[in-house]
Amino acid sequence: MVVEDKAEKFRIDKWLCAARFFKTRALAADAVECGQVHVNEVRVKPAKAVAVGDMLSISTGQKQYVVEVLALSNKRGPATEAQKLYCETDESRQRREVIAAQLKAQPQPFYFKGRPTKRDRREIERFKKGA
Repeated sequence: MVVEDKAEKFRIDKWLCAARFFKTRALAADAVECGQVHVNEVRVKPAKAVAVGDMLSISTGQKQYVVEVLALSNKRGPATEAQKLYCETDESRQRREVIAAQLKAQPQPFYFKGRPTKRDRREIERFKKGA
């Protein structure tokens, strides 16, 4: 359900869930309560009404979005419909791409799957002697 009436307002936690920034309304409410979501650069509570034209700053893990609210909805629908609810700023998109590239360039952690094999133990010994 997408509402384009400017007088209509919805709770920010419901809107964040409908726009698919968070999987559940509870996660969205927790994020708003913890200060990870700002409306027009002001920290808000989960019951805050969001309106068309508001600028939201949303932090989810290592990603940070700056979006403008284009439409309102309180029902979680398909991703294609959710993307019509907001417009991300170009600066925000570029910043996320830079962070993603940096994370991709970092070496991946090395984990064993259960007990090491004889070959794994030899590689560990070789590594310890070289260090």
